[in-house]
Parts: sequence; structure tokens; C-alpha cells
Amino acid sequence: MKILIIAIGKEKDFSGYEIVHEYTERILHYYPCEWKYIVGVDQEKDNNNLLDAIEKCGSGSYVIALDEIGKEFNSKDFAGKIETCLNESVRTIIFVIGGSYGLNDEVRKKANQTLALSRLTFPHQLVRLILAEQIYRACTIIRGEKYHH
Repeated sequence: MKILIIAIGKEKDFSGYEIVHEYTERILHYYPCEWKYIVGVDQEKDNNNLLDAIEKCGSGSYVIALDEIGKEFNSKDFAGKIETCLNESVRTIIFVIGGSYGLNDEVRKKANQTLALSRLTFPHQLVRLILAEQIYRACTIIRGEKYHH
């Protein structure tokens, strides 16, 4: 199984990109993990570019759109969702992070799951860091390792 995170913005457009990179390196010990950045233009173009990127992944993917109106998980349930994808032979889990204006209904409908990291609204750059850490945490939970208590 592969993890692909598609995000609107530039890789280094905020000071936390080094931490995102560090967590990505940790995830790579468990699963192949790749980030695809789409330079933001406007909400309509951004969402169309996200849909195109999802389509290019083909079948066998499970799409999780990050959106403030999505379902909230605790860390163990989030790990369970990833483990279920693994057990169901999902080829690629695709996480989608919108830009500053969020995702439109088309992107939400394309997703198999809509996930809210919190009921709070976070800048899309910060969402990258939170998501990377939670994916790493999920990997350790699935393997029964010490990182998560």
C-alpha cells in the first residue's frame, strides 16, 4: 500500500515544512509515502486540479478528503481506517488537502471518506503537519510500537 498526499500550495511555503519532511521520512519506514503539491490559483482551478490528480491515480485508490465538516476520528480509529485499507488491498490511500478556500462539493463527492482533524479551522499549511504526524502515529499504532500511549 502507498500513501499519497495531494495538497494545494508549495512545498516550502511555511516554516513547518521541515517537520512535515521529518514525519514523511518516518512514515517511509512503514509505507511508501509521497507528497504532490499543486500551486494554488483560485478555488475553482485548485479543485479541478485536485480532481485531475485523483483521477490520474486510477482505480484501487481510497480517497480521504480533509475538510472541517468531515468525520472526526481519534488516533486509534484513524489507525484502524488505515489498517482496514491495508487489509482490503487498497493500492493507494490518497489524502486531499485543499487550499485556503477549502474543497468544493465535487472533490468531497469524489472522496470515499471526509475527515475533519478538528472542529477548529486550521491553515492548510498546518494541516500538512498535523496529518503527517497522525499518519506516522497510525503506523506505530498498527505495529504496536511505543510512540502512541
